[in-house]
Amino acid sequence: MGGKIKVQKPLVILHGDEMAQIAFERILEQFVASRLEIELVEVDLSAEKRFTSNGQVVIDAIDALKQHGIGIKNAGMTVNRSQLDELLAKYPEVNEDKLDKLATKSPNGAIRKGIGGNITREDIEFRNLKSVRPDWVDRDIEVDTMDSGGLDFSYSELSNATGVAKVMFVGETGDPVELHRRTLKKGDPWMLATNCLEEVKAWAHRFFQRALDEKRDIYLGLKDTVVSGYDGVMRAAIEDIYAEHYRGKVAEAGLNYHYELIDAQAARIVSNPPERALWGVPDNVSGMKLYKLVQQLKHYGLPERKAHVSISRMSAGGGDQYGSYNTPAPENGIIKVIMDGEEKHARTVKAHDPILFMSNDRDAIKDWVKQVFRDASLSKKEVYFGLKREFVNYDEVYSSIILEIRKELAALDTPPPSFMIMRPSRQLSKMICDPPRWGLYPAQNLDGDIFSDISAALGGSLATASSIIKSKDGSMLYEAPHGTAHDLYLRYVETDGKEANFNSSALIFAVANALEELGKREDNQALDDYAGKLKQALIETVAQGTITGDLKGKTSDPSIEKIVDMNGFLDAVEANL
Repeated sequence: MGGKIKVQKPLVILHGDEMAQIAFERILEQFVASRLEIELVEVDLSAEKRFTSNGQVVIDAIDALKQHGIGIKNAGMTVNRSQLDELLAKYPEVNEDKLDKLATKSPNGAIRKGIGGNITREDIEFRNLKSVRPDWVDRDIEVDTMDSGGLDFSYSELSNATGVAKVMFVGETGDPVELHRRTLKKGDPWMLATNCLEEVKAWAHRFFQRALDEKRDIYLGLKDTVVSGYDGVMRAAIEDIYAEHYRGKVAEAGLNYHYELIDAQAARIVSNPPERALWGVPDNVSGMKLYKLVQQLKHYGLPERKAHVSISRMSAGGGDQYGSYNTPAPENGIIKVIMDGEEKHARTVKAHDPILFMSNDRDAIKDWVKQVFRDASLSKKEVYFGLKREFVNYDEVYSSIILEIRKELAALDTPPPSFMIMRPSRQLSKMICDPPRWGLYPAQNLDGDIFSDISAALGGSLATASSIIKSKDGSMLYEAPHGTAHDLYLRYVETDGKEANFNSSALIFAVANALEELGKREDNQALDDYAGKLKQALIETVAQGTITGDLKGKTSDPSIEKIVDMNGFLDAVEANL
């Protein structure tokens, strides 16, 4: 190429953490700064910067996206309790009690809600990658989930008026204390769930003892980083029991114990199942979905996947567990939901029982369903909704909105795309075990994370999928669906940068997508062409057999595979460009 391509509009860059950030910085230098004359509006969203700014950088990121309209977000680390303690020790002047939740929580949900955006994830169209098809038939894996408590035993309803919902706690003093409040509009769904910590502990004993009796490796999955006052409370109780009563016995039996976030763990187990395992998923809603999926995989195996899978996630309303208020009960007492002074629901809790209150925005749900139908129509996709509406009032709002939009489209003589409504467990099973050509699967946040991670892993790697966040006002945020690659980063640091292993495909694709959209918006043909060529160069590099280690053996012709590190892969893409 000759001189740099001039770009009129700025591009928002949201930096992240660990190995993903090492890769991102090089990609920006190699494929953006060296080839484009462009203003980059950069915001440091690393875990440490979020902590030291008390979450201000998350607000800065939202403001920048609203102002400029197009951005790229890198993967960021969500701190767990031990990592938070390390930051507090490093910065003793910071008072934990005065930290805003944006300082320690994942910034993803806040950003999506801030720009009113929903996520669509689908495979990058590499032409020579095979879908992962491990031998699942008769695989000796059992899923163990709790029979009681949790979202399956929640109370939910649709708000019959616009007003303020309060979560109140009445303890041993008898005086009501307000724990949380939020404004609900008429028709907004809300839910209260609790879990008995004593039952969680009893389940943990049964779970670990079963693994020992049946001589199975142990896997435990929760979402403790995002739902720390709920899943995090359960994880702490379960692992305390493991450490005190079972760690020595597990080691003596020659078994292994693994904890991982449930979405990453589901992707790892489905795409690379262990020989013999007990998979504990205490959350009975997620647990039952995965139980039914594993039963089907064990019986029928994984089909060859010949079509791309798209997952659309509803984020803008901050719904489900990701936008919830969650906390352990301060003492024995009663938890209540009060709506404009009227008691809607009350239940007894014991000290330290995890409590979760969540709601969603009906208008945001409607915007999302419209987007789902629009995307499906443009791409000629079939839509498969997963709803438990006959048992959960919270889900009923989705089916009523789908009916509304069908009527609105009919009034415009616009037929909606082909769609089905099924149970969430069936939705997941269909996506994995019976995928149609170009199916689109709408899901709420936690299901969306689990579904998209499994789908991406079966496509070859989490780095072989793209992720786009679209907002109603036109703001677009492109990102990679994978995480920060903590283990690869530790190795990078230990070897002083000599071992730089990371698949940069999804980040490159996100950059190309953002530049392509920028080119279209400012009618910049040179920029549009460059973005297209960058995508082609990425796909051609993999087609030539030049791949990173995570794709070894996953191409259609393993004999020509050339395994390279992160730097070698980026140089190969540049050579093709």
